[in-house]
Amino acid sequence: HEQLVESGGGSVQAGGSLRLSCAVSVSSANDYCLGWFRQASGKEREWVGSLGSDGRINYADSVKGRFTISKDNRKNILYLQMNSLTPGDTAMYFCAADKVCHTVVNQPEHVKYWGQGTQVTVS
Repeated sequence: HEQLVESGGGSVQAGGSLRLSCAVSVSSANDYCLGWFRQASGKEREWVGSLGSDGRINYADSVKGRFTISKDNRKNILYLQMNSLTPGDTAMYFCAADKVCHTVVNQPEHVKYWGQGTQVTVS
């Protein structure tokens, strides 16, 4: 059963850090572009960053320099290390997977796999 499962969310004070994990259970996982998204209450979904199958990583300007995406290829776990958190980072965070990075970044409505999300609250 192919799925993405996020974990690691929680509550943290401003300036703190959290690391989110996304267990990737899809066939040929290394062929996929993996992305992180977030959606704050009452706001549209926002792309946070993505890791291409070629290893290229891109970030949204809003998180650049504070968030880091990495992946454990042996365990097929995608990570999002979040530092210097602010209340503006409060949101439900989702991981996503699609074979095309352009889809992940620009057409998330067409992304093939989504996780269920994990809540991050910064106060």
